[in-house]
Amino acid sequence: MTDTSQRSRPLRVLAAMSGGVDSAVAAARAAEAGHDVTGVHLALSANPQSFRTGARGCCTIEDSRDARRAADVIGIPFYVWDLADRFREDVVEDFVAEYEAGRTPNPCLRCNEKIKFAALLDKALALGFDAVCTGHYAQVILREDGTRELHRASDTAKDQSYVLGVLDDRQLAHAMFPLGDTVTTKEEIRAEAERRGLAVAKKPDSHDICFIADGDTRGFLAGRLGRAEGDIVDESGAKVGTHEGAYGFTIGQRKGLRIGTPAPDGKPRYVLDISPVTNTVTVGPAAALDVTALTAVRPRWCGAAPTGPGTYTAQLRAHGGETEVTAELVDGSLEVSFTEPVRGVAPGQAIVLYDGTRVVGSATIASTVRAGEATPAV
Repeated sequence: MTDTSQRSRPLRVLAAMSGGVDSAVAAARAAEAGHDVTGVHLALSANPQSFRTGARGCCTIEDSRDARRAADVIGIPFYVWDLADRFREDVVEDFVAEYEAGRTPNPCLRCNEKIKFAALLDKALALGFDAVCTGHYAQVILREDGTRELHRASDTAKDQSYVLGVLDDRQLAHAMFPLGDTVTTKEEIRAEAERRGLAVAKKPDSHDICFIADGDTRGFLAGRLGRAEGDIVDESGAKVGTHEGAYGFTIGQRKGLRIGTPAPDGKPRYVLDISPVTNTVTVGPAAALDVTALTAVRPRWCGAAPTGPGTYTAQLRAHGGETEVTAELVDGSLEVSFTEPVRGVAPGQAIVLYDGTRVVGSATIASTVRAGEATPAV
């Protein structure tokens, strides 16, 4: 098996350059490998800020300029493409609607699905490019039979395959991840950028949600959805506090509950359920978060869909660990059972299935079964 970043013939490659160090080094490696590389920065905000706030946010004017300077140093053509409308519709509005419905979305995963490997890829192919190159840490493996597989990065500490688990066969066939098969620390990547003369070598990584530059998700949602006071109740239904909008909470949340009444046992309380219809947030002990099974919808497979029940490992969040599961596709939905209970599983999150290091596919969690329950909790 060989990684598709090591192609036997030069390709026309469109390198998505965010203005950060990873995408700059990925573009430089693709060019060094002999590919015909063109850099492109995606303008995803209709009103970009001039400067980032530390390590928060992205898609600013500063990022665009950093990407252009990196392309100049690498010696490749560079363009800025305006995808702000698509990004607003497919990522930002989806994010707001999911929270309004009491679910917890992953906007980075949605951006990869709808923007980088759909809108961007479609435009790239229409212009005659063979592949889209990004700075993600993951590997696309080309098998002897001509099929491709998505695998974890060689350095699992930097692996980003979770947010790429939405890519299908066609998208994998045109994806290139030059950083994925390299076991290097982030400092070594920065040192490589410095050796190549890239000014972004010391630029801070972007954290949190790119379109919420100040990191205040609850404030962002309040500005879109308005404030709506409601009750915080315990498992018995007794009121223990109030909130300014149920959309501001996620399953498993502990901090920021602002409950005036302590729990009878004195232990911390966590968000157990969110009801958008009644605008109610239910809290309770950590043990009540134990999930034994779930149903996930809209599955996307990185290859052929599995047939019959199978045993896999699953990842439930971008920086989470793996847990063993059995999973089966039933009437178009993915039915998953956990070998050991897991906590903090929220509808709206993505579950990504793995077979070893290979990404099998992903689906969106619709409902869960908690320990002691017989039916899913939506």
